Amino acid sequence: MSAFPLDPSRFAPDDGAPATPLRVISADAFSEAEKKLPQAARDWLKASGFSPKAGKQALLPDGAGGVIALALVEPKGARLADPFAAGRLPAALPAGRYRLDVGEESDALAFLLGSYRFARYKNAPDRARLIAPAGMDAARIERVAAAIALGRDLINTPANDLGPQELEDAARGLAGRHGASVDVVNGDALRQGFPLIAAVGRASPRAPRLIDLRLGAEGPRVTLVGKGVVFDTGGLDIKPSSAMALMKKDMGGAATALAAADMLMGEMAAGGGPRIRLRVLIPVVENAVAGEAFRTSDVYRSRKGLTIEIGNTDAEGRLILADALAYACEEAPDLLIDFATLTGAARVALGPQLPPLYSDDDELAEALAATGREVDDPVWRLPLHAPYDGLLDSKIADLNSAPGGGMAGSIVAALFLRRFAEGAKAWAHLDIYGWTPKERPGRPEGGEPQAARLVAAYLSRRYGAAR
Repeated sequence: MSAFPLDPSRFAPDDGAPATPLRVISADAFSEAEKKLPQAARDWLKASGFSPKAGKQALLPDGAGGVIALALVEPKGARLADPFAAGRLPAALPAGRYRLDVGEESDALAFLLGSYRFARYKNAPDRARLIAPAGMDAARIERVAAAIALGRDLINTPANDLGPQELEDAARGLAGRHGASVDVVNGDALRQGFPLIAAVGRASPRAPRLIDLRLGAEGPRVTLVGKGVVFDTGGLDIKPSSAMALMKKDMGGAATALAAADMLMGEMAAGGGPRIRLRVLIPVVENAVAGEAFRTSDVYRSRKGLTIEIGNTDAEGRLILADALAYACEEAPDLLIDFATLTGAARVALGPQLPPLYSDDDELAEALAATGREVDDPVWRLPLHAPYDGLLDSKIADLNSAPGGGMAGSIVAALFLRRFAEGAKAWAHLDIYGWTPKERPGRPEGGEPQAARLVAAYLSRRYGAAR
């Protein structure tokens, strides 16, 4: 699934061809930086009345027939400072090749992330390209940017071109690049062993399945689970068209799990990544409307054995995750993390930029939140409020999947998932949005595998080779 004619998720090749020097500096350091510029550049700044404010860029003469690109960003610690401010440069600078002479690793990553464009169906104009900066771990920066581009591509691709088989193909492609094993459960084995996944996906002519990737033979067991609903009509509790418009992104949890796995597997192959037995489980369905669709008030026995009364067919994500989480817990993972575009309630509470984080493990939750702040991939912890657990009670089954009332929707969904994650030594749930509704530096409008960088960074630090 290639969407990059120029592959802007990677640095431009340094083949000796001319490149414009690029200096990314804090606006409050402009006075000192100006002193280091050639006289011709300083004269141009003075003559043009250049205003040294964050967000400004300029192409300056170097006095020898060339130019220098200058970009000002917000000072660190400023209230509205964006660590990825350099992500606006690929579109702001003239097309061409640039070499980062002054700047930080985060600027180089932001530049690559801001270079992304989804070009599968429409050609995009050329943008500025960056040559790998000297003294930085360019290979690692490229791995992160390419993994995020993979996640964005998957989310942005509409459901007519990204069904269960295509998502499986993407997972197999990822596994093949990194030497991971792949097992896919479908057909009778899925119906018998994963009844909730089978029930949700049975109305679609595109068969449901469970994808299981593994890499690593030593170390703690770490399992990532990603919700893979390739399109969500809402089922028989059908969504209005306004709510269905972005439902191609309902597999954003799967895309995020694959993006995080891409980073981790790349680090593991490079020798500096975590020493873990990594597993990625992706339950994949299309929640369609047809004569075989599952119904509100139906009761199904989950893989774990708990019976589930269907409270609403539009709450299908927690059902397929329940079977996948229970399967993951059969080998008692040391750490289990799931990603899901699960509830609209999470967006009402925290908006599109800040996914809720749920965990019973205080140390894990605090470490994930701290890592998110450090790598600019933030999350916010919400409580697994015990009194709300009773809202999941059913009069005819062990649990109701989606009790009425509408309040505390994200918390109640997390409490439902917790029932199926009990076999893990530690568990965290991330209720992501998976989409950037308005372009921000380094984050183009469209699909976004939120928390992928956070989780990959956390696992690399926690289980890194140095430890």
